[in-house]
Amino acid sequence: MVDWRWDEPAVPLEILTEAVAAVYAVGGRVAVHCRTAEGSRNAVLSGADSLGHGMHLDPVLLDLMAHQGTACVPTWGLRRERRGVAAPGAEPQAFGLAGGGAGMVANVRAAHEAGVTVLAGTDTFPCGTVAAEIRQLLDAALPAEEAVGAASWAARSWLGLPELTAGAPADLVA
Repeated sequence: MVDWRWDEPAVPLEILTEAVAAVYAVGGRVAVHCRTAEGSRNAVLSGADSLGHGMHLDPVLLDLMAHQGTACVPTWGLRRERRGVAAPGAEPQAFGLAGGGAGMVANVRAAHEAGVTVLAGTDTFPCGTVAAEIRQLLDAALPAEEAVGAASWAARSWLGLPELTAGAPADLVA
């Protein structure tokens, strides 16, 4: 989690880069929660494996994401679940949503076009559904096969799991 609120700074790039290097040194992978432009930028520049939300991600970073294999996991459920939930008088940016929804649609489409791996995922409580996440990917103009793959075979491949083959046992990765 590199950021949370719009009025607070994200984890500095130097600290995040050190954390990513330390995780890689022991064979781990790094998924970064980021909702601000600064948090998204730092996540990509640190070499993180994936961005959860990635709201306000600068499209200039998409080629770097594609090159280094950083996946985009928009987790649309946050935007859907938090609309209208703010306390009376609270601004949408309290939830990191100001303008992020429309930007996410365009960025997910652009990420796909740039060759970034786009995956389906959820992080809200109650949890959104993977089916709803796939629907959002379709609404962002991803081809149907790739939207479904974002929650299944493409996700397996990105996680380094073997491909599904006819007659082989299937598994659930959570």
